[in-house]
Amino acid sequence: MRDDRITPRQWASARLERLEDRLEDLSISRIIPSALTLLGLCAGATSIRFALTGDWRLAVAAIFCAMLFDMMDGRAARLLGADSRFGVQLDSLADLVSFGVAPAVLVYTWSLSQMGGAGWIAALIFCACSALRLARFNIEASRDEGASQSHPYFTGLPTPAAACLMLLPLLLNFEFAADFVRMPAISLSLVGITSVLMVSRVPTPSLKYVKLDQHAKLAAWILGLALIPAMVFVPWTTLLFGLAVYLGAIPFGIHAANEEEAEEQLTK
Repeated sequence: MRDDRITPRQWASARLERLEDRLEDLSISRIIPSALTLLGLCAGATSIRFALTGDWRLAVAAIFCAMLFDMMDGRAARLLGADSRFGVQLDSLADLVSFGVAPAVLVYTWSLSQMGGAGWIAALIFCACSALRLARFNIEASRDEGASQSHPYFTGLPTPAAACLMLLPLLLNFEFAADFVRMPAISLSLVGITSVLMVSRVPTPSLKYVKLDQHAKLAAWILGLALIPAMVFVPWTTLLFGLAVYLGAIPFGIHAANEEEAEEQLTK
């Protein structure tokens, strides 16, 4: 008859393995990406606070800080080999606050509130479409259907890009003192455009997987370094320039994705 009793050595070994698993979850390589994600979440929540007190410039700056943390957490996770399903879910929750709720509250308090209840409904529509976009992103990520090296395109407009587009009138107002951009009709139009693009199937370029040759990479690094002092001395001009470049790249991305899809169909 077999003796199924656990020896003290086996019990100690099992406890040690369990402790190692728990310590692995608390390792620096896993904590850093999640900490950056949470900092982005805090920046987005801080933007809501500034929006409610009418500090428009600080509110916009907080959202762009959240975007910076959003770029850093993914790169940190890949660099440290800490990609996980938990990180994907946490990142999406932070994005919903920073790029869904925060821009909606900001634009509502800045412009859409002039429309009363209709303006609030428009803000809620933006929040809802942001949630739908992020939910689809999570599903595609779990199925390995998202952007990749071989297919560097997202499905629909990413929420950070939608937030940038929503903030365009505020940036124009800060830079050129153009009061007419505060008209609710302009913000309402942007809500409609961004909401439709987020839930659409339109392919948009993924900067993470953009393909560049050596000369283009060098130029990108030089441009990135030049943007650092520009962000300090002329922040709104720099942000407008970056947003214009990204929006201008979307039509080219759509064209390239359609050509790629046509080639795949021809090869089948």
